[in-house]
Amino acid sequence: MEIPEKNKKRILQALYTLLIILSAYFAVKIFSEIKKDSMLGESAAPATISFSGHGEVTAVPDIANVYFTISKDASTVKDAQAGVAAVEKKALDVLKGKGIEDKDIKTADASFNPKYEYKQEICPQGSSYCGNGNQVIVGYTASESITVKIRKTDDSGAIMQELGAVGVSNLSGPNFAIDNEDGLKAQARKIAIDDAKTKAGALADDLGVSLGKIASFSENGNTPIMYAAKAMTLDSVAAAPAPAQLPKGENTITSDVTITYEIK
Repeated sequence: MEIPEKNKKRILQALYTLLIILSAYFAVKIFSEIKKDSMLGESAAPATISFSGHGEVTAVPDIANVYFTISKDASTVKDAQAGVAAVEKKALDVLKGKGIEDKDIKTADASFNPKYEYKQEICPQGSSYCGNGNQVIVGYTASESITVKIRKTDDSGAIMQELGAVGVSNLSGPNFAIDNEDGLKAQARKIAIDDAKTKAGALADDLGVSLGKIASFSENGNTPIMYAAKAMTLDSVAAAPAPAQLPKGENTITSDVTITYEIK
């Protein structure tokens, strides 16, 4: 059945109108998406402002750290180690006699090493060439390094004097410190944060802005500043007529923080 010419024209006009409507719809849709993406790309990060704060806490040291080495030479490893063990026993007897517990005595390093000498071959009579010399082992050195934590800090001078008398070497200290610094570090950090917050509040009022949420936080420092007594040498220890009570001073633990706020 053939469609009348009049109806054909109406159908074509309807299709043409529908095509225009669809084209307009998709054009608006595409333009809307492009505009949305453009606005997202142009959105700026929130304005921020940073403040620094400083905090410090001082405390009297409650421990003293002492370091010493025992070193012995011998023709065999066994004899060298036996020499170290003999001095070590005397040193441990001194420490135990002063009430130092096993947990506060630590071997930091123990080793033995061969000792070498260069030996030149003897030239045969009438010969002008003696050959090359050789490095030969002539003995061994055994050594042991020990660290001691002294909780009765007033005893540190007497302990060092007695250690020097039993034959230890490289005796150094005492280095006064605080045994548990975590609590003091937290206090110093809290003071630094409060300092930064105070500065933030004052400047925000001056600028006429409101502070939003914290954007970032960082901390530097939180390091103890230790004041050690003058190190006692073996000569001074041996020559001292009586043990000195060494000044401990104070240790300072500091913290520096930076807080960044968003501005409303």
